[in-house]
Amino acid sequence: MDLKSEILRLKREKDVLILAHNYQLPEVQDVADFVGDSLGLSRQAAKTDHRIILFCGVHFMAETAAITCPDKKVLIPDMAAGCSLADTITAEQVRKWKDEHPAAVTVGYVNTSAEVKAELDYCCTSSNAVNVVRSIPDDREILFLPDMFLGSYVAKVTGRTNMFIWAGECHVHAGIRPSDVREKLAQYANAEFLVHPECSCTSSVMYDVACGDYGGSQVQILSTEGMMNHARSSTSKKFVVATETGILYRMRKQNPGKEFVPISDSAVCKYMKMITLDKVHASLNEEKYHVKVPTNVAKRAQLAIERMLAIS
Repeated sequence: MDLKSEILRLKREKDVLILAHNYQLPEVQDVADFVGDSLGLSRQAAKTDHRIILFCGVHFMAETAAITCPDKKVLIPDMAAGCSLADTITAEQVRKWKDEHPAAVTVGYVNTSAEVKAELDYCCTSSNAVNVVRSIPDDREILFLPDMFLGSYVAKVTGRTNMFIWAGECHVHAGIRPSDVREKLAQYANAEFLVHPECSCTSSVMYDVACGDYGGSQVQILSTEGMMNHARSSTSKKFVVATETGILYRMRKQNPGKEFVPISDSAVCKYMKMITLDKVHASLNEEKYHVKVPTNVAKRAQLAIERMLAIS
């Protein structure tokens, strides 16, 4: 059986929209209707007319789709596809933190559970985190969670001195160190460097750029979709990419005349790689696994997600 053809047939017959994150396996990206970052995928889910959404990503992404599309059936090919960053904070911890700062505005990264989102004032992604924070009055304290590297980056860019940042991290991005940056840029002196703001090297990179330590090298701190857009529009022919390696497939596919080098070959998310073509087929064929969010949780999380979708 030609698995790809069978998936496409089932997708048509069952009226399914397949969404895949930039970090998914190449063969999974190839059967998707849309490939993108968390914000782009959320927007595609919110506006679809399809009966079923098959989410090839991690669990919190499918939950977000289920919240924004309560009339749709949302499936994920593997329920065990979790997120190390989302696991760094619980709803109970958020409530306790809010009690300690009763006047604060709570901003949470989309990489969180539905229960955590239900405690937020705003949700955000790496694409719009800076603009979300800028939309909040300067005199309001902000509780930013759960990624400490993204939070530190946003605080520096916005100049906010009243942001409290949760000490969470993505195990993949946390493993990308300033030494990796220096080593690769020494090796690829004429390349542009694209770094995700979740990386542990972000603050160091920003400081080094300000000090001119990278000489003539161009350094861009961008979300995954920002990286895609920049790679497409840039006149550069070589890029060093500091994020999960799955994005390189789409970059190379869309920019055949350019070279893309991973900052680290070990920057691989085991959770993103749990979804395979076999599992996509099984999910379509049996309409499993159905991701559901309790109504009371979904209603409370809806406003924070809607605010995220409204801010570009």
